[in-house]
Amino acid sequence: MSRETVTITDNRTGKSMECPIIKGTHGPPVINCQSLYKEMGMFTFDPAYVTTASCESRITFIDGEKGILLYRGYPIEQLAENSSYLEVCYLLLNGELPTEEQMKSFQASICQHTMLHEGLLSFYKGFRHDAHPMAMLVGVVGALSGYYSDLKTDIKSHEYRMGSAIRLIAKMPTIAANSYKYLIGQPYVYPQTNLSYVANFMNMMFSVPREPYKFNETAIKALEIMLILHADHEQNASTSTVRLAGSSQAHPYSCIAGGIATLWGPAHGGANEAVIRMLQEIGNVKNIPKYLKKFKDKSDPTRLMGFGHRVYKNYDPRAKIIRKSCHNLLHELDATKEPLFEIALELERIALSDDYFIKRKLYPNVDFYSGMILSALGIPLNMFTVMFAVARSVGWISQWMEMMEEEDLRIGRPRQLYLGAAQRDYVPMDQRT
Repeated sequence: MSRETVTITDNRTGKSMECPIIKGTHGPPVINCQSLYKEMGMFTFDPAYVTTASCESRITFIDGEKGILLYRGYPIEQLAENSSYLEVCYLLLNGELPTEEQMKSFQASICQHTMLHEGLLSFYKGFRHDAHPMAMLVGVVGALSGYYSDLKTDIKSHEYRMGSAIRLIAKMPTIAANSYKYLIGQPYVYPQTNLSYVANFMNMMFSVPREPYKFNETAIKALEIMLILHADHEQNASTSTVRLAGSSQAHPYSCIAGGIATLWGPAHGGANEAVIRMLQEIGNVKNIPKYLKKFKDKSDPTRLMGFGHRVYKNYDPRAKIIRKSCHNLLHELDATKEPLFEIALELERIALSDDYFIKRKLYPNVDFYSGMILSALGIPLNMFTVMFAVARSVGWISQWMEMMEEEDLRIGRPRQLYLGAAQRDYVPMDQRT
């Protein structure tokens, strides 16, 4: 069998080395340059790792040029159309879709672990009344490691890792809903095992004492699709954080807390919140032409949030899916004439018909529609990233499990290009001028 290589030559010395080319199932091949420092005495320089494959993975694949997103080989379109969020969780964790019996067992395991230890409920009281709910999420998820701390003996056990994953997926909606309830000063709502995963989440978020929560199937479906579309997205900043933390063999829940902290950044998980803030800034449909003119002319730092995508150079496949759910929800709630959504729908119409947007492929992305869905459901802006974190928790823990099962797991240790002062001698304070 032929072994393809790339030759790297140092033009200063004439020294060369052969680097193997590794091909994956999909996507561009990669150059294995692990021996570069040993052979050539140099490292590669790749700020933000944008051209570096940091790991091998079998979980998620993205082709940004063609607008493809696969979970374990299944197109996201098929999963969003036919699956539940929990079925997608099973797929990401196990690599295959479940049988009916396997699904029943998985759902039962999730239901068994939805409640929080009562000690964790007291943990919320340590936060200020106006604390950001993402701060609560970081703290409470990290605190889970104190309640399930059998790490040193069991972290190498597949059963322990799967148990950790099931607990996390089960408890994330409860932790998120409690953060919201604490924020608004309402009593916590305990999980109900007779409800579906998404219905239970919404019940914990919105039900109040003595007033049964009225479920809306269109709203439940819209939120379920949003969770599916955000379940995993390859080696993004938060997922890479989870893997890097996990490479030290830290507790899985502390690793996930690191992922949540990374997601909190406005450049990562806050995009759908930015969409709503933009719509609020525009304020009225009649202001759209003026806003777009400033954006097109680049006359000031006006940004159009929720259009285009860093990874998807053609279109975001998730946007096509969530658009239908978003429109269904807005019509179901009779919200299309409310100012915020009227602005959003007009922006969408313009982006899909204006040559400026079409030529630049600035189509509405998943954040544009998820922002509208969450807003229509009555979820406040500071909870948007929390909802994202609930969805992404399965992706984080799946990636962590995959990494922990590597035969030769090594702690992450990126290199640097040092540009500081050259080595110099210490000068005593009384001799400094």
